[in-house]
Amino acid sequence: MTPLHRNRMKRGALRRKARDISVVLVVLVCATVVIWTWDTTPTSAFLPPESHFLKLETEKVVKRIPTALNTETKDSYSSATPFVNKETKEDSTNNKDTEEDEENQVEEVTVSETNHGMTSTIQEKGLEQVEHEVLVSEPKKTPTREENKLKQVNHEVAASEDERTKTTHIKETHSDAESTQQFIAKKDDVSTSTARIPSQACNYAKGKWVVDNHRPLYSGSHCKQWLASMWACRLMQRTDFAFERLRWQPKDCSMEEFEGSKFLRRMQNKTLAFVGDSLGRQQFQSMMCMITGGKERPDVLDVGPEFGFITPEGGARPNGWAYRFPETNTTVLYHWSSTLCDIEPLNISDPLTEHAMHLDRPPAFLRQYLHKIDVLVMNTGHHWNRGKLNGNRWVMHLNGVPNTNKKLAALGNAKNFTIHSTVSWVSSQLPRHPGLKAFYRSLSPRHFVGGEWNTGGSCNNTTPMSIGKEVLQEESSDYSAGHAVKGTGVKLLDITALSHIRDEGHISRFSLTASKGVQDCLHWCLPGVPDTWNEILFAMI
Repeated sequence: MTPLHRNRMKRGALRRKARDISVVLVVLVCATVVIWTWDTTPTSAFLPPESHFLKLETEKVVKRIPTALNTETKDSYSSATPFVNKETKEDSTNNKDTEEDEENQVEEVTVSETNHGMTSTIQEKGLEQVEHEVLVSEPKKTPTREENKLKQVNHEVAASEDERTKTTHIKETHSDAESTQQFIAKKDDVSTSTARIPSQACNYAKGKWVVDNHRPLYSGSHCKQWLASMWACRLMQRTDFAFERLRWQPKDCSMEEFEGSKFLRRMQNKTLAFVGDSLGRQQFQSMMCMITGGKERPDVLDVGPEFGFITPEGGARPNGWAYRFPETNTTVLYHWSSTLCDIEPLNISDPLTEHAMHLDRPPAFLRQYLHKIDVLVMNTGHHWNRGKLNGNRWVMHLNGVPNTNKKLAALGNAKNFTIHSTVSWVSSQLPRHPGLKAFYRSLSPRHFVGGEWNTGGSCNNTTPMSIGKEVLQEESSDYSAGHAVKGTGVKLLDITALSHIRDEGHISRFSLTASKGVQDCLHWCLPGVPDTWNEILFAMI
């Protein structure tokens, strides 16, 4: 082999060796880069750049709250319109506003507040408007099974505005301080979110009446110790009592069965106070009969003087009653306050003096005895008419002087202003009384047909559930009551709609003491509808 051939072979071997070394170096460099990258961000080293990801835009999720079939609406409120029924004008008759008058005749009411009303238009109080939609903005994300269910429920709630009887509603609790619930998405460490559905209490105002042969809870003919004869329909001319055998069944939850012994244990060492008009007195008497089962209880103590309930000289009765069950030290009381505001005589030495009706002051009884109350139930409504104001010489006052606000001169506005004022005051006192539970009871409906109590109005139906048996609406039919408690610590005891479909439950023409041709389509037979109000109250406390 010549030297030339040997040199060529040597150069070829060197080239192959250099190529092998280059390949090894490239592999080592790549391996080093891969190892370093893996140590830094192991999961994203081989993912495409962020710009190649599908980016989801945010959207607004609309949660629709069904509009209630309110019998009191915003459209029916006007500060410029007198607070009157469409069928009648304000009654200007002089009726002295006493319980004695109510025992002899129906309360003089000239307006059906479940069908007509007026809202306070006072800007300084900043009364809220009805919100039909609440917009909640949250990031859009890949829906989970739970979120798909949530979307379906929201869709059904929205559809329920057109077809209420075929949908499943999101439960809204009107006694809650917040009128709507929001679903909150919270980000975690890896930027994923989960919708959390808050727990919600039962809406006892939504449901239906059902027949229950275990009713009534007490005997109307035997509960004579607590029940006034003018409301005990078993002692009247009425012969059909099917209305006594109805029980209210909430739609989306069960309601605890009322038992007198259970109530007393729950209210041990506590006081339940009803403050309001004669419908509040009916609820008080109903509660006393329910606790005792309508039986005589000679051991129950009369503690009225502890709360200032003393019959005044020359008076027919005190302005309230209070009884104490000694086995649990439970007190149940009622205080008469038909307008739920403070009323005081302008000249105490003159029996014919006018009385200042302080729209912005709670009743003096509440200011004096609130610290002794554990559960408070307030109501007003049916005494806000010209006949009552003129007959009792009540003069509306604001800030301690006669009212000059023309908007408040309209009785509907004055009523709503007073409700808001008293509810707000009670709410402001809750931090000082942490054990206090306060309720405002919505309006008890009237069922006069063809006139008023003194113009031939009647309620002759005696067939239960003839005008309906079910309530599906979310909001209260008592517009002013629902908005008075909104944003406060006072809860709404909503009984308006469920009572509205019980027109057969009134005393009607069967009273033994009413004048000829006069029917009572305001007060209820007992046992009857007010028992249900107390069952709901029991469940809420």
